Amino acid sequence: MVAEIMRFIMVLPIFILSSLYCYFVASKFSKAKLRLLSLLPVFSIFLVLPLYFSSILFTSSVGLFVTWLTTFKLLLFTFDTGPLASNPPLSFPLFASIAFFPTRTKHNKTTPHDQESLPKLLHLDLPTKVVILAILILGNSYIDLVCPNYVKSWINCATMYFYLDVVMSLSNVFVRSTFGVEVRQPFNEPYLATSLQNLWGRRWNLIVSETLHSTIYKPIRYKVGMPRWVAVVTVFVVSGLMHELLYYYIVRAIPTWEFMWFFVIHGVCLALEIELKKAYEKRWQLQLAASTLLTTTFTATTTLWFLFPPMLRTLA
Repeated sequence: MVAEIMRFIMVLPIFILSSLYCYFVASKFSKAKLRLLSLLPVFSIFLVLPLYFSSILFTSSVGLFVTWLTTFKLLLFTFDTGPLASNPPLSFPLFASIAFFPTRTKHNKTTPHDQESLPKLLHLDLPTKVVILAILILGNSYIDLVCPNYVKSWINCATMYFYLDVVMSLSNVFVRSTFGVEVRQPFNEPYLATSLQNLWGRRWNLIVSETLHSTIYKPIRYKVGMPRWVAVVTVFVVSGLMHELLYYYIVRAIPTWEFMWFFVIHGVCLALEIELKKAYEKRWQLQLAASTLLTTTFTATTTLWFLFPPMLRTLA
């Protein structure tokens, strides 16, 4: 772990220099094509950066936060949109922080998941999540000894959720306290999801959801003019490809496409759910408990079928 921390310290100058280049050089190109060309070297560096690390923690973190999220934020910036585009321009420290930290800045218009209320007994605050994450990490060696692999896979899923939520929430705390910028929660208690649309659009990893919505869904839906279901499925295809890339960074092996199938199936089912709601919601609607049970069962089943096999191979 010490060696990995040293490697991370050694790549910090790359993050700083990339931020300086994007802010002071690439931003000066007014045309999107020229700005995109100027950013290609940065994208290339970000693409190979996770390969510099060997641990799952650093490889997956750099892959998700930099190779995926930072690259997509800069793609939006290329076309003068997204969290990095502002009039007047953001200060350089704020620009770099939003680019590299997994944080969601709040727009003037509130969204449904910002207003959504939660049962108090089921809501976990940040300190509680930090404690749970610490217990999961500290108990990892004991879990490896006494738990079968499929149980360890569920525990790894829980660890991943709490790790992402804690890291993204701490990023929010840093950006809000340092720059006075209003931020939004990264997760919204995904275990309370009442539908696939509710899960992927309002609860699970909202930073990624928002980024994919801006970079993939909006251009396909409104610029190209494709039907909504095409845009939805395309978003999940891109998400599947990015998850396959993250898994490749971790195992350094040829993709088996199980992650891709998971997201394609969820994308198709979500598109179908949206169309069914549009056609029948006013005439027929599931009870909240039933819809929550169906969503949980479907998500758990597809996770067992498609996500656990590669996880188990990694644990073996």
